[in-house]
Amino acid sequence: MATGTEPPATEPRRRSGGVTAGTRAAIDAPHLRTDRWWLAPAATAAGLLAFVVYSTWRALSNADYYAAPYVSPFYSPCLAENCVPMRAGPNWELFGSWWVISPAVIILIFPLGFRLTCYYYRKAYYRGFWASPPACAVAEPHRTYTGETRFPLILQNVHRYFFYAAIVVAGILTYDTVLAFRDEHYDWGHMGLGTLVFLVNIVLIWAYTISCHSCRHIVGGKLKHFSRHPVRYRMWQWVGRLNARHMQLAWASLLSVALVDLYVYLVATGAFDDPRFF
Repeated sequence: MATGTEPPATEPRRRSGGVTAGTRAAIDAPHLRTDRWWLAPAATAAGLLAFVVYSTWRALSNADYYAAPYVSPFYSPCLAENCVPMRAGPNWELFGSWWVISPAVIILIFPLGFRLTCYYYRKAYYRGFWASPPACAVAEPHRTYTGETRFPLILQNVHRYFFYAAIVVAGILTYDTVLAFRDEHYDWGHMGLGTLVFLVNIVLIWAYTISCHSCRHIVGGKLKHFSRHPVRYRMWQWVGRLNARHMQLAWASLLSVALVDLYVYLVATGAFDDPRFF
């Protein structure tokens, strides 16, 4: 039965890939959208690129990441001997003196791996950088589509294991936040503006981490009868509500971790004095 979408028999069908491929609707235009569909992927690409540039600079600088009692999340825990000594801080010298580059390179593998394989971030950088697809109902520039079935994208399946590592990292950052309730002389019972910045960051880090799709599946994904597991069912519902805000939490936590590092950098370089509330 004719649907009115078939191309004329005398006119060969254009096969340029994406939504204009032979198996898709017979629409000659790259898209029929009249809104600014390009704005979202462009903004996503710009935001991610800005974070990549900033985090690369800070991670490789190997300086100004500790101002007692604050330590940058990019350098926590510090796993090399060339770390700045942090009293009662996360100094775990697992790597000997042979490690001469920035210690941030060691630890950032885990939180960055977690974010790079995150379901939301995949969508973000697939669209923003690879235009696969650039937006809904917009033709992609690629002639073929293999999904995540081939190397290197098949490595995205390690996301769950990076989730386990992210839990550990979040726990360490929580410890750093507790240490932020000291003053510059390491006396307890004090709170500065930096303490508040750390508190906001760790709440966002935990919210983003446990709103992960892998966490939701681990909590209740394999249950066949919720009625037999009321506690896990409630946890699954709670994680599900957070999961609905996973995109917003991804961006908020990405911004907050960069702001915490920037705050520590400003205090460590003397450009800013940490105000004390008590």
